[in-house]
Amino acid sequence: MNCIYLYFVSILSLCAVDAYAQNQTDYSNRQQLAQRVKTLASRYPKWVKSQSMTKTLGGADIWMLSIGSGALEQKPAIAVVGGVEGGHLLGVELAIGFAEKLLANASQDSVQSLLEKQTFYVFPNMSPDATEQYFAKLQYERTGNDRPLDYDRDGLVGEDGFDDLDGDGKITWMRVADPSGKYLPNPKDPRSMITADPTKGQQGQYLLLREGIDNDKDGNWNEDGFEGVAFNKNSTYNYKNFQPGAGEHAVSELENRALFDFLYDAFNVYAVVSFGPENNLSTPHQAGRGGEVAAPSASRRPGGRIITSWSEQDAQANAYVSSIYNNVVNLGKAPKTKSGNGNFTDWAYYHYGRLSFSTPGWWVSDSDNDAVAAYLSWANKEGVQNNFTAWKSISHPDFPNKSVEVGGVHPFLLKNPPYKMVDSLVQKHADFIVRLAHLAPQITITDQQVEKLEGGLSRIKVKVSNSGTLPTLTQVGERSYFLKQLVVEAKLANGQKIWSGKARQTIGALNGKESAEIEWLVQGSGKLIIEAGSASSGRQSIQVSL
Repeated sequence: MNCIYLYFVSILSLCAVDAYAQNQTDYSNRQQLAQRVKTLASRYPKWVKSQSMTKTLGGADIWMLSIGSGALEQKPAIAVVGGVEGGHLLGVELAIGFAEKLLANASQDSVQSLLEKQTFYVFPNMSPDATEQYFAKLQYERTGNDRPLDYDRDGLVGEDGFDDLDGDGKITWMRVADPSGKYLPNPKDPRSMITADPTKGQQGQYLLLREGIDNDKDGNWNEDGFEGVAFNKNSTYNYKNFQPGAGEHAVSELENRALFDFLYDAFNVYAVVSFGPENNLSTPHQAGRGGEVAAPSASRRPGGRIITSWSEQDAQANAYVSSIYNNVVNLGKAPKTKSGNGNFTDWAYYHYGRLSFSTPGWWVSDSDNDAVAAYLSWANKEGVQNNFTAWKSISHPDFPNKSVEVGGVHPFLLKNPPYKMVDSLVQKHADFIVRLAHLAPQITITDQQVEKLEGGLSRIKVKVSNSGTLPTLTQVGERSYFLKQLVVEAKLANGQKIWSGKARQTIGALNGKESAEIEWLVQGSGKLIIEAGSASSGRQSIQVSL
């Protein structure tokens, strides 16, 4: 198969990936991921540098791949982040798979050109302690790392975790017949449970709990296991402490700190693509009223306002990128999602100031707002088996006089497709990221004019243009005063002097295809160098003859 590449019009169809990824039959555990990272670094030393940024409390590496050539930090960059949520193994495959697909085509002129102009920072798995639960003897969906926490504040740690009551090695659900319960079997598919809706004449019949026993007899079930802090709840934006998985304070964890420390120094990053539960790619964000609301502590803050929604300009960029994503990936209508407190995707926009795009990468459309029933219907049509444990009556010590059944859909399946589908999804998302890269802001200097005046003076005019599609800065980034603005500099030779204009000046953000005109009055003769740009939008220099 030949790779076809058309700038801004078609997709870079990244060809077949190397055999070491194709030979896998299931999602990657930490050892397999480490091998895939090391293989890329050894196979493509010209293009790839790998490093472990830190180790989690569970002893897992937080890997980082820097992909490109030359001075990577001086070229516009996209950060690709997987493993945002521990139960989402697909996100790990999409991140590392993107790197593999891209580099497998490094011999192509189009790919080499891209790698010479841009940088990609890939962080395959930010939740390795949690994703490893997929491979454990007892399988259950997990979000937190290995930090020991006393969730029920009783002075003990890990005394009330999950219990495998039916011995199948998977933690599913248990339903307890109780007239005070809020749940009932779905009339359309009694294998799934739905919340009773009184407006439809429905009445709850069951309590619905994760499979387990109240080991510490405090009236709560499975509330204090061995799960620690979740990466996707530990960011600074909209952080809420005293919540399960949030941590004692924002960025309390080694993995969060390592990633944020790197990204805050990476001024060349213009966009972040993360694979996790938040989704603004199939359905883009809508702009708020200027993207601001009054802060409760306004009297104590300079300016007195905080940003809580995407600005109009940034929302337009999100909508355009979303249209490309839906065209390239084409997964159909996604279920509605709600951003959680302290999540990474919102941090990347509101506190990091970059365009932040996130997608789960796969879903089953759910018109009835019942994810389990929708999945089971899809699985039946696709011939996917071994995904559900039939409800089975058990004797439960905490409910001696009630009917208790254990069963339900197996863990991980609602967020992760069968592995045979992964390569196709990786291909589509790799194509999308490449398309996104070709929307990058790109500074060019055009319309050079030199007007000779009396007294050895010359009036110089140029246009500094953003020939890319995305803005050089987000509006929230421009307001932060932390991100680097565009710098325009006139570099004088001997005997030259500027009489009007600044030798070095900054200009505000430029939208896609937007320009700013700069003018100098210079005395002298010879050659003058004009340079413009920034790390996140590229640089260009031209030579002017006086």
